[in-house]
Amino acid sequence: MSGVFEVREYDAAGRRGELTVPRADVTVETPALLPVVNPHVQTVPPSQLESEFGAEILITNSYVLHGSEDLREPALEQGLHDLLGFSGAIMTDSGSFQLAEYGEITVTTEEILQFQHAIGSDIGTPVDIPTPPDVSHEQASEELATTQERLELAETVDTGEMLVTAPVQGSTHPDLRERAGREAASTSLDVFPIGAVVPLMNEYRFDDLVDVVTAAKRGLGEAAPVHLFGAGHPMMFALAVALGCDLFDSAAYALYARDGRYLTVRGTEHLEDLDYFPCSCPVCTDHTPADLRDLDDERECQRLLAEHNLYVSFEEMRTVRQAIRRGNLLELVEMRARGHPTMLDGYRTLLDYADQLERTDPVSKDAFFYLSSESARRPEVLRHHQRLSRLDPDGEILLTEGNHSDAYDDSWRLLPPFGPVPRELADAYPLAGELPERVDVQSYEAAAEGVRRLAADSDAELTVFHRDWPETALDALPADVTVEVLGSDQ
Repeated sequence: MSGVFEVREYDAAGRRGELTVPRADVTVETPALLPVVNPHVQTVPPSQLESEFGAEILITNSYVLHGSEDLREPALEQGLHDLLGFSGAIMTDSGSFQLAEYGEITVTTEEILQFQHAIGSDIGTPVDIPTPPDVSHEQASEELATTQERLELAETVDTGEMLVTAPVQGSTHPDLRERAGREAASTSLDVFPIGAVVPLMNEYRFDDLVDVVTAAKRGLGEAAPVHLFGAGHPMMFALAVALGCDLFDSAAYALYARDGRYLTVRGTEHLEDLDYFPCSCPVCTDHTPADLRDLDDERECQRLLAEHNLYVSFEEMRTVRQAIRRGNLLELVEMRARGHPTMLDGYRTLLDYADQLERTDPVSKDAFFYLSSESARRPEVLRHHQRLSRLDPDGEILLTEGNHSDAYDDSWRLLPPFGPVPRELADAYPLAGELPERVDVQSYEAAAEGVRRLAADSDAELTVFHRDWPETALDALPADVTVEVLGSDQ
């Protein structure tokens, strides 16, 4: 793997970075959206993608070009950039999608990589085996072995400055996804797409998607730029970025427009069901839903819907980048997760991997916002609990939700969901965060876990003063901790 990717900032496992694409002589800011361009039918021209939407990179299908009587020779003669009218980076797929859809294709890895290089692709893709979800472990393992053989073969093809991807397969088996990531990262290839996940997204199985991506990330490590194949809906960009994905290719903007579907960060609306456009992009400010429905030219309606879908998609990617800069990506993920029950499943599953997210999550960032019971499981809370073992208090220590008391050797704050907080750390991130007055049961239970961690790692005598904690939290406190209920004057 060459040094083409550099991370600038982290938030959870999400990162803002730069992908250097030598053959195009461009550097792409990540996370980045790659609009899918159909070389035969361009709903929105690539030049417009670049000039109006700010696309720095796009993706098209080299297998379609390879088999096209109309476009194969022009692609070879002119090169992709002139053929498409796009000056940024161009990535090409290999035909693996067609392999998944139709069961066979007519090119080999060597042939398609050589063709991609010949037409001027900046990032090429070998022919991997896109194993679908839920197949047997045996089938997934056998097909993964074939994919790995093809990745090793791809290393031997002379592709000059063209970057080459190493797709990560393994179906819905986390152990295979992790192994695939590790084997892909051991090659000299450059970009790492997580493949065959479109069925999971189409079926709104975001919890399974999280399991797949976190497993692949464990194998790939932090140096690898990660592409989530087929992730084109803006409602899930924040979640996927928080998992550590950097590149997203989207045909959704055009495919959904063709079906009269209107994208939002909360889901998908049908044009026929809309009385008002809940958006301020140029399409939505210049037209009403009735205007689009009344158009005589169906292709014009599709074009305008596609433009809106692009506006909302690129806006969301900018929103995600800004969230990383501010350090509030997980707050954005939670807000987006509230738009759909299955997205909430994905967010909750993401927090099952808080220990994995914590490894790259900055120790200091913008204010911590406690938004719901899920906030009690965030990596910042886990980190505080883990770091309590570094403290070694002596004597009698009061942990209180009330006022400081001189009757003890030391008096600490007791702050749900973090638990014990030494007074000198009370103003540090994330302990000085924005917390609601009325917290939920999970917050108290998380605070009790913090008390348990402190008690396990110190010889101090701990006393807890609380304000009507729920029984589940009190039951979680160690038996040797003294527990008192605070009075109204304390």
